[in-house]
Amino acid sequence: MPVVTLPPNYKPSAKEEYMNDMQLEYFKRKLLDWRSELMKGSESTLQDLKENSMQEADENDRASSETDQSLELRTRDRMRKLIKKINQALDRIENGTYGYCEETGEPIGLARLEARPVATLCIEAQERHERKEKTFAEE
Repeated sequence: MPVVTLPPNYKPSAKEEYMNDMQLEYFKRKLLDWRSELMKGSESTLQDLKENSMQEADENDRASSETDQSLELRTRDRMRKLIKKINQALDRIENGTYGYCEETGEPIGLARLEARPVATLCIEAQERHERKEKTFAEE
């Protein structure tokens, strides 16, 4: 991908060619910034867990502390999974498949990518998957 300089306050527009170099650079930066934010949060979580790992003498305090740690670990696991999705999206930018539905090959759409930059399915395909999941969950 060529080096692209984005104008200040650039936002992708439907008037442009879909997934042109500027749009790809915009989403790449958005994903890199998001990943960086998550990594900082992850480091902070680890630091908190290390600092608060001392055993509480009181049973109630210990139970409360364990609950807090469990919540922190679940949050950290969600962050780890999201970072993996971000890395996969960055790979798709590099290999030229970013912004296109994995199922149909159709454009995912700028509004959807703006809201969920790691999206891999267009709205229609996502809705089909959700209906299928709901059907299997009810059985």
